[in-house]
Amino acid sequence: MGTGAERRDGSAPLVDKGSVGQDSTDKDSTTNTHDQAAGPDEPGRAGDGAADGTAAPSARPQRRRIAVLLGVAAFAYVLDVVTKLLVVAKLEGHDPIDLLGDWLQLRGTRNPGAAFGMGQAYTIVFSLIAATVVVVILRLSRRLYSVPWAIALGLLLGGAFGNLTDRIFRSPGFLRGHVVDFVAPKHFAVFNMADSAIVVGGCLIVLLSFLGLQPDGTREGDDSDDSEDGEDAGEAEADDRGPRAD
Repeated sequence: MGTGAERRDGSAPLVDKGSVGQDSTDKDSTTNTHDQAAGPDEPGRAGDGAADGTAAPSARPQRRRIAVLLGVAAFAYVLDVVTKLLVVAKLEGHDPIDLLGDWLQLRGTRNPGAAFGMGQAYTIVFSLIAATVVVVILRLSRRLYSVPWAIALGLLLGGAFGNLTDRIFRSPGFLRGHVVDFVAPKHFAVFNMADSAIVVGGCLIVLLSFLGLQPDGTREGDDSDDSEDGEDAGEAEADDRGPRAD
C-alpha cells in the first residue's frame, strides 16, 4: 500500500516538471515571436530618429538664412521709409542742409525715374520692374543657404520695396508716384537710402558671383572636383589591388 501511494506521489513531480518545461518552452517561443515581431520595428524607429536628426539640422540653417534675408530687408525698408518721412516733413520746401559744405547736402526732391534720377519718362516701367524684383527674390529665398547671399538679396529686397512704396502711394498716382530723394553729393545725382541698399546689394551679388559662391551655399566647380577626387580614389584603389589574373 505504501508503494502505491509513493508511486502516485512520485508521479506527480514528473507531471509538474513536464508542465514547467512546457511552460518555459511556450514562454521562450512567445519571447522569440515577440522579438521577431519587434525586431523590424526597432531599426525603423532608429531610422526615423536618424532621419529626423538629419532633416532638422538642414531645415534650421535654411530658416536662419531666410531670417537674415528678411531682417536685412526690413532694416533697409524701415530706414528708407523713416528718412523719407523726415525729409517730406523737414526738408521739402526748405533750404538744403550742408553736411560737408557744398560737397554733400541734404536736399528734398522728387524723382519720377529710376535710381539716381535715370529714366524719368518710364515711371510705370520701373514700378513693374521693382515689383518683379521683389517676387523673384522671394521665390529665390526658398533655396537660400548662404548668409552673404541672404544679406545681398535682403538689401535688394528692402531697397526695391522701399521705392515701390513711393511708386504706389505718392503722387501723382498708383505706380506713377515720384520717389523722395534727399542725399545730394556734389556733381552727382540725388538719391535715397533705398537706392543705396540696391547699389550695395547689387555690388555684393557681383562679388559673390565672381568668387563662385552660389545662393545654395555651394561653389562653382565643387561637383567637378568631387568627381575627379572619386576617379583618383578609384584609380588608387585599383593600383593597390594590383593586376588582375586573367
